[in-house]
Amino acid sequence: MAQSSSGVLAASDTTAPAAPAPPRRRGYGHPWLTLLAVAFGVMMVGLDATVVSIANPAIARDLHADLAGLQWVTNGYLLALAVSLIIAGRLADRFGRRTVFFVGVAGFAIASVMVGLSDSIGMVIFWRVIQGFAGALLQPAGLALLRNTFPAEKLNMAIGIWGGTSALAIASGPIVGGLLVEHVNWQSVFYLNIPVGLVTLALGAWVIKESRDPDAGGSFDLPGVALLSGSLFALVWGLIKAQAHGFGDALPLGFFAGAIVLGALFVLRESRASHPLLPLSLFRSVSLSAATALVTLAFFALFGAFFFLTLYLQQVHGLSPVEAGVRLLPLTATFMFSSPLAGALTAKLGPRPPLVAGMLLTAVALFGLSRLTVDAPFGELWPWFVVLGIGFGFVIVSGTEAIVGNAPVQLAGVAGGLQQTGMQLGGVLGTTIFGTLMATKVGDVLVGRLTDSGLPAEAAAPFVAAKEYVAQGVAPVPPGAPAEVAKAITTGSHLAFMDGFSQALVVGSIVAAVAAVGALLVRKGENSGGPVAL
Repeated sequence: MAQSSSGVLAASDTTAPAAPAPPRRRGYGHPWLTLLAVAFGVMMVGLDATVVSIANPAIARDLHADLAGLQWVTNGYLLALAVSLIIAGRLADRFGRRTVFFVGVAGFAIASVMVGLSDSIGMVIFWRVIQGFAGALLQPAGLALLRNTFPAEKLNMAIGIWGGTSALAIASGPIVGGLLVEHVNWQSVFYLNIPVGLVTLALGAWVIKESRDPDAGGSFDLPGVALLSGSLFALVWGLIKAQAHGFGDALPLGFFAGAIVLGALFVLRESRASHPLLPLSLFRSVSLSAATALVTLAFFALFGAFFFLTLYLQQVHGLSPVEAGVRLLPLTATFMFSSPLAGALTAKLGPRPPLVAGMLLTAVALFGLSRLTVDAPFGELWPWFVVLGIGFGFVIVSGTEAIVGNAPVQLAGVAGGLQQTGMQLGGVLGTTIFGTLMATKVGDVLVGRLTDSGLPAEAAAPFVAAKEYVAQGVAPVPPGAPAEVAKAITTGSHLAFMDGFSQALVVGSIVAAVAAVGALLVRKGENSGGPVAL
């Protein structure tokens, strides 16, 4: 309109002057205010990554959830996030990053309210899945908003602050969650997202400028989304069913077969689709493929260990949620400092040395934690927490650089989505596989541990039915049991939990050690030097 009016004025002096353009409101499109708004949104997702782990024991007690149900509180969220991230980024490019970001924030806050209002574990899981879909909308859109708001010379700093905000939220989650669970209730952990979401929407509506990609039309490859989602769901469901039935049972084997078939169909679909969800050409790079696997394995180790460490601290050690959160700080807070260190090392040495070192540190930390006993003092825990935090930071930052740096420039956005998908998928597999190993081992040793603790064999045998509760660290003491019987059940159950805990972490340690060898395949990419999306 302004250009048209100017043309008229230039053509004739008798034309009335055009009305001045309305003043742009203060702060609109301001890069640093946009970063602040986006950071609040990312904070919701980061907090949810760790506050839920602290709340898990209270959720299990209140809603009578077994281990499988409790795992789905985490896995349903992560699985929805994993299968939605790539397509969510394309939705943001096509329909507007600001719009999709706001939908994600609002959806996340509403789903959080509904989780808190749920009166069954099934409803909690359902709304956690909705949370995952909403989180997938706001994360790629938020990063794209920064890329389109900041000048190139300041983009690295902005994304570093954005990633640091997520790390700070993850680190503070155990403390915040512990305070809320202990002094309010577990529902308040989710209600916390309401004020954060409202602040994000209010500030974002004032300062965020809309942007979209005019070339982002085309298909969203919905068959690809369906096949990938189905394959991952079948894999996770099969692993969880194996906890109760064993890996050799027809039920989990059927789900594993379904996962393989759907995965093969997904690969076939992507090789023929005109607009594939995940271009298979990306995986021609050995470095990119190896780095994606390493990022997935890093989250496999962290989420698997974190899930059961919170149960160990609260159920076995008997700590309050706040006390457990404080003791987890050496792990979560170390990540805040290891991330920038990893960035500096990667810039100087390339991604390979930090990746090798990170996976080796992860392997050492998991093996050290596997040696814990029922009554281990905190002095035996925190050094391994620090080592795990350092290793995790190294792998995530250097692995991300290797993924984005080895992807073609035109596929950098898809590569970023691949990195985030690997992170969430690793979390799902870590929680599920560690849980399956835990439940299987507990079922094998529970009767023996109970009899060794003084319970008669005929009285110990029925407790096998409660193995999934024992795998949470719960001692299934019947109401009114004599003190000596209660003590024997508690001692035997906690020893069985530690047997399963040790086995799961040893397996994780071996996987991390093998991955360290795989890290030798990674090299610095031709497109390195750009911003790293954490």
